[in-house]
Amino acid sequence: MTFNPLKEKGVPLEKQLRSWHDIVKRPFDKHSVDCYSRTRQILMNGIEVEAWNFKHNLARICPDREVRNILAMSRRIEDMHQTTVNWLTPACQSVLETTLGYEQVAVDLTSWLAQNEPDDYVRETFNFGLLEDFDHLYRYSQWAYMIHGISPDDILQGMTDVVVGRPTQNHHNCNVARLRKHYDKNTAAPQTKVNILTLVSGEQQTHNYYAEHGMMYGNDDLRRMYGEICDVEEEHVTMYESLIDPTESVWEKLLLHEFTEVCTYYNCYKDEIDEKLKAVWEEFLAHEIGHLHVAAELFKTKEDRDPEEVIGSEVVLPCHFEAQKTYVTDILLNEVDKRLDGSDDMGYTTIDKLPEDWASYRIQRAVNADGAPTEQAIRLISTSIGRDLVVADKKLINKEPDLIKRGLQPEAQAPNTVTSDEYEMMSKVKPAEL
Repeated sequence: MTFNPLKEKGVPLEKQLRSWHDIVKRPFDKHSVDCYSRTRQILMNGIEVEAWNFKHNLARICPDREVRNILAMSRRIEDMHQTTVNWLTPACQSVLETTLGYEQVAVDLTSWLAQNEPDDYVRETFNFGLLEDFDHLYRYSQWAYMIHGISPDDILQGMTDVVVGRPTQNHHNCNVARLRKHYDKNTAAPQTKVNILTLVSGEQQTHNYYAEHGMMYGNDDLRRMYGEICDVEEEHVTMYESLIDPTESVWEKLLLHEFTEVCTYYNCYKDEIDEKLKAVWEEFLAHEIGHLHVAAELFKTKEDRDPEEVIGSEVVLPCHFEAQKTYVTDILLNEVDKRLDGSDDMGYTTIDKLPEDWASYRIQRAVNADGAPTEQAIRLISTSIGRDLVVADKKLINKEPDLIKRGLQPEAQAPNTVTSDEYEMMSKVKPAEL
């Protein structure tokens, strides 16, 4: 089913206030919730934070009192939405358990977006980030076992593999090199615009969650790893947001934010199997259609243009969740050695073609000088159970030594780097049965 949200009735903004008892709902049961219900909840939290943040930033540069009034009213609703969505998380779900959910969002959402992205360059950028989030999931899984004694499948439910990706210690780049070529606002498809805003929102919220919760553990090695991966998430936000055309007007951007919320809530409503969560997505979809109508009227008034020139005439699907193992494995085996080339072309290269003065080497030598916390995670787990914790097809697990050999840069390695020879030794140890 497709529909044109500009022609749907929705709920008017002035009728969207709810009581505190409706705003703060009972959380889901972490033991019985479907893993993709959890990923939808995590993503929509990020979508709402992005919308709320954008409206605050727009209000700070907007002299029009009428517009500021509208932003103030709708911003409050976004904040209430965010409270509802975020607080569906149960208190008994640990920070690391929630973290595994965040990384499952990153891996499976980015895979879906890449496969449904019409722009080749944007798709290549999504695939590049995908392998980094895949490695983050692997590193956090080690700690989830060491701290809480859980299998990653307690959260992932067998839908997402856990095995080494592009090593996190190599993710630390010159942030200028992360900047990508932006799309052309006049020719880019609405799907591309919504895909990017969806992913930016998810990555931004992941950064915020790690920045605000990573310090809650007492283990210094784990705290440092949250700090390390949090920094990579900052790079991801930089990379993905740079794909957006900066010449879009603020009214165009407001329209796209509201359209993205409509699309993501519709996608969640369409896919949800938990009836209580489905009711939330349905209610907030109706609210966001109301917000979209307001943004569309502002766009027509300020730009004297038809909103359909920007968002088209039908909703798009940016956040369908399903297992992406085959796609991720293909990207992993073929692109683990890919790197940002750092040139003005904003392209990609491979490790063997990096120049000696590659700007990211300087960054990596500095931040990894005393060792990479993500490498320390593997050293600690191997001391504990004789090898790393992996959950994947045996054929993929057996490729770990080769993946490390191909994916680890010879230059600027952290002093505690786990080598391909060490992975070869670990591969001879039977994976733990959790």
